[in-house]
Amino acid sequence: MDLIQRIARQFEDSARTKLDALEALAAPVAGAVELMTASLLSNGKILACGNGGSAADAQHFAAELVNRFEMERPPLAAIALTTDSSVLTSIANDYDYVQVFSKQVRALGQPGDILLAISTSGNSANVIDAISAAHEREMRVVALTGKGGGHIADQLRPADIHICVPTDRTARIQEVHLLVLHCLCDGIDCMLLGVEDE
Repeated sequence: MDLIQRIARQFEDSARTKLDALEALAAPVAGAVELMTASLLSNGKILACGNGGSAADAQHFAAELVNRFEMERPPLAAIALTTDSSVLTSIANDYDYVQVFSKQVRALGQPGDILLAISTSGNSANVIDAISAAHEREMRVVALTGKGGGHIADQLRPADIHICVPTDRTARIQEVHLLVLHCLCDGIDCMLLGVEDE
């Protein structure tokens, strides 16, 4: 096995997937930036959830907003629903794992808030349940998926935004999700701070 060649193929495939996704994703990502910025400017917040690597993405995104991304600005209201082990384990133990995010959305979500729902397959049951809870709370949803969007695609309402990576390979979907999250952070900062392109 030639490891160098194998590694090179991973880099090339990742770069190609990102470039191929640009045309499909640019408009929904821009829409998500506008939606999130409007919510934050109206004293709303962004609740983020996902499982596994998507849980890490939810935490990464919340950290970039609460702390900072690339520009100095006041902290922004974002909560990763994946981080409180006592809440997660009590819900999973007393009820079931499907409700670990939806119960938090019902507790914390308010009309005008945004749910960032991340699922590479689009079929994560607890993320789907969180979307239902968000709709009950009159929240809008930004969904990051891949593989055609799965069941999440069917659950979204016209006012929601679906950012579906056009590939079936989980690693590539997750890599594009991270790029999308950075685009969201950058776009929010630019809109809030009035930054013009150089």
